[in-house]
Amino acid sequence: SVGREWRGRGIGRALCGEVLSFARARGVGAVVLSTSMVQVPAQRLYEGQGFRRVGAYSPSLLGTLLCFQIYVYR
Repeated sequence: SVGREWRGRGIGRALCGEVLSFARARGVGAVVLSTSMVQVPAQRLYEGQGFRRVGAYSPSLLGTLLCFQIYVYR
């Protein structure tokens, strides 16, 4: 996570790139992550890094009642 005051400066993109490089160098077959439906900038960041949404789920009964979902990316 990047602090609100530091967002929009490419830090998240750089961190994501480092994680992916680290994983590739070690032969990791897939990186899976999740974010909530309200974190649209995070969704854009992940999709811009090549991740695709592969699923979604409600984290609790209350989440289901409120139609709140967690998106899973791979």
